[in-house]
Amino acid sequence: MPRVKRGTHRIKRRKKFLAATKGYKWGRKSKITLMKPAVLKAGAHAYVDRRRKKREFRALWNIRLNAAAREEGMKYSTLISALHKKGITLDRKVLSTLAIEHPAVFAKIVAAVK
Repeated sequence: MPRVKRGTHRIKRRKKFLAATKGYKWGRKSKITLMKPAVLKAGAHAYVDRRRKKREFRALWNIRLNAAAREEGMKYSTLISALHKKGITLDRKVLSTLAIEHPAVFAKIVAAVK
């Protein structure tokens, strides 16, 4: 059986990790034994935080809607309930944007569901 030297594979693997750890501090950017867990952990955090970001933005939209609805004399829960009953299918992101950028339009929507 011929002898196999794995130099190229090792270099490829190290280059891949070097690219992934660009910007890391200390040995985590240069030593393969420290790079590997750093990259794996970073990937795990990135995966979780992509989902957490959606959660946080929805919470932000709800807070904004509550503040804007209270200015119009209505609570958030009452507003959402009234929107559903009237069949207005604007999502929270759009309503939040309207409340901030176009308060007059938001006021008309609230008046329509009162």
